[in-house]
Amino acid sequence: MKIGRVTLSDRASGGIYEDRSGPEIERVLREQFAEEIEFECVLLPDEQAQIETALKNLCVNGCALVVTTGGTGPTPRDVTPEATRAVLEKELPGFGEVMRAVSFSKVPTAILSRATAGVRGKTLIVNLPGNPKAIAECLPPLMLAIAEAIDHIAGFRPKLK
Repeated sequence: MKIGRVTLSDRASGGIYEDRSGPEIERVLREQFAEEIEFECVLLPDEQAQIETALKNLCVNGCALVVTTGGTGPTPRDVTPEATRAVLEKELPGFGEVMRAVSFSKVPTAILSRATAGVRGKTLIVNLPGNPKAIAECLPPLMLAIAEAIDHIAGFRPKLK
């Protein structure tokens, strides 16, 4: 199964610090999926046009799932949800609602996240937080819905462990 993994960070893309969120997505997905996974990795600054282009390209390149990390907060540079909505054909806001609910009991400021998800063609796109710990907490509860969505839109159901 081909999965796009997009890290959105001005500082990581500028080489100021290492991207730890993208590798955490890979770790969690390999732990959750029984399928062999091929990751297509993208690291970009928080620039809406670049994010939109990357998301469209990953969808065209045959990714059943595209997972973003970062850029979901309230700052002026956080534009991931806007870029995602601009390329979606159908929004699935329940993914963001679940992540905020899972995180709120541990981090009350998690309600500031604007993460969303949706469908473009045969691809499910899911926005995740930019913090590796939050990725490890938020992604596993989404896995059944991710597998079901891929089944509906891409025509195959990935096996979970």
